[in-house]
Amino acid sequence: MKISKKFTALLVAVTMSVASAAMFTGCGKNSDSSKVLNVYNVGDYIDESLIEVFEEQTGIDVQYSTYDTNEMMYQKVKSGSTKYDIVVPSDYMVSKMIKEGMLEKIDFNNIPNMKNIDEKFLNPEYDPENEYSVPYMWGTVGIAYNTKYVDEEDIGSWDILWNPKYKGKIMVFDSVRDTLGAALIKLGYSMNTTNQKEIDEAKEILIDQKQYALAYVNDEGKDRMVGEDAYIGMFYSGDYPLMSEENPDIDFFVPEEGSNKWVDAMCIPTTCENKKEAEMFINFMLDPEIAKINTEYIGYSTPNKACMELLDEEITSDEDAYPSDELLNKCETFIDLGDAIKMYDKAWIELKSE
Repeated sequence: MKISKKFTALLVAVTMSVASAAMFTGCGKNSDSSKVLNVYNVGDYIDESLIEVFEEQTGIDVQYSTYDTNEMMYQKVKSGSTKYDIVVPSDYMVSKMIKEGMLEKIDFNNIPNMKNIDEKFLNPEYDPENEYSVPYMWGTVGIAYNTKYVDEEDIGSWDILWNPKYKGKIMVFDSVRDTLGAALIKLGYSMNTTNQKEIDEAKEILIDQKQYALAYVNDEGKDRMVGEDAYIGMFYSGDYPLMSEENPDIDFFVPEEGSNKWVDAMCIPTTCENKKEAEMFINFMLDPEIAKINTEYIGYSTPNKACMELLDEEITSDEDAYPSDELLNKCETFIDLGDAIKMYDKAWIELKSE
């Protein structure tokens, strides 16, 4: 489901021949090859050939592993069982980890490419002083559907997930905040509500929705959508270009009621053992040419304004990837709910046990 590795590798080779000297001043083959950088990221969320380039240029070995959800990552980092040097949480989880003292302040003297980040992504609510995080990707949550099987008149709203016409062909995210959030918005409530009655209402309509659902999924849902095992599903906006490349009958929309708009960020846990090398890796990922290759490969929206100038207009003018302000104004960003998250967790457990 990815762009050809050979094509990407060629792009990397061309890019690095021009950019390597500027990017790796003070680095290179003479770097400490005993260093191992532990990177923990969401699945399918980087062009892994870029990791090989970083290793070749710096002499640093990268141990790369993946997780499915923010909550899974949080629990693993909290346990301290593995000392990760870089993690990539979503906005609300960044805020939670800052509050709990789980993230290091970043030395931006070591990240000159931070200048490439669009100003509208700086000083966000989840990290007001821009001390602990570097924006990586952003996007929305919406609905992917197969135009061969789904009637045009049924699209546009979250209601499609409850449409009995598509029973057994609908997939929902296996994610507490995303799925309960969609139900809350369908009901006209905030995705960040701390009202127990509203959360319970969202749980009840999701219990009802289970009779129409094929499965609760994460990354594996993309293959099932492409293979037409499912006709409709919740997906992130960046999933759509990759799926439609494999199956041109797949289309996408952000529901008219609104949705989640999110930012994922690169962060350094306090348990890290290689902070300097982690900052080198972050700076590497912010290089415009590297960011371009990564953005084209994974299909998500970039906050890197220098990268945006290099992308084809076909990408930057795509309203699924870069929606209008009018649509974004209907969307919400998840916030850290503190102890109120226990209401969501309880509702989720009850939902999954039905």
